[in-house]
Amino acid sequence: MDWTADPWPVVEREREYETSWYTGGYDRVRQPNGTEKDYYWAALPDAAVVLAIDGDDVVFVEQYRPVIREHCLELVAGIVEDGEDYETAARRELREEAGLLAGDVTLLESFACSTGVLRHDRGIVVATDLTETDRDLDDNEFLTVTRVPADDALARAREHPANDATIEGVLLAQADGYLD
Repeated sequence: MDWTADPWPVVEREREYETSWYTGGYDRVRQPNGTEKDYYWAALPDAAVVLAIDGDDVVFVEQYRPVIREHCLELVAGIVEDGEDYETAARRELREEAGLLAGDVTLLESFACSTGVLRHDRGIVVATDLTETDRDLDDNEFLTVTRVPADDALARAREHPANDATIEGVLLAQADGYLD
């Protein structure tokens, strides 16, 4: 298939709602067989997910997620703000949420998430050479920092309620040799 040609032209684009967090709408698309269909989407800013390694431990945060009504164990994560790259956002989020400064950060991978419905990219960043500092939580962040032995990180990430970004971060770090 010729991926440079657009066999699915957008014949109408509609933004149905905008919030401070995301925009939602649909694209009416002409499919390759000539029919048209509405494809709904939500556009969110890019996010950085931080797998922070502190000695033999991985740094997680525990927080309540009102959307799913569950307490979650997750990697530090947050939005990439204007003018930031994934590494810069990871450093900022790690300091804000966990009170840790990273001496070294490495982008492992960036990719599109939930491509059937989201316009959202995520970058997985490993942070090492950590030193403690003050946290600077947002007014809606009620987080507890939890250190998990690196050997247990994947098992803990898989516990209910599992989080996609956390599992992805741990798996990518393992695959790249950070969690041997």
